[in-house]
Amino acid sequence: MDTKISQNKRERFKRLASTRTSEVLKRIKILSNCANRSAYDYSEEEISKIFSAIDKAVKDSKSKFYFPNKKINFKL
Repeated sequence: MDTKISQNKRERFKRLASTRTSEVLKRIKILSNCANRSAYDYSEEEISKIFSAIDKAVKDSKSKFYFPNKKINFKL
């Protein structure tokens, strides 16, 4: 692969990953504002569902970086 193309892909990754990571972190901080018990009412079950969904999304996303083309085959 051409070094210039590789460098452009690297720069594009750094730019997009940085912007997107900052956006995710900002949204997580905004979500934490919902923890204010004087403003919101919620159950432990609801909190568990929220963070289970977040944890699953993070694991799914992370796995794409380590195993981008790996398909799981299940056989009996």
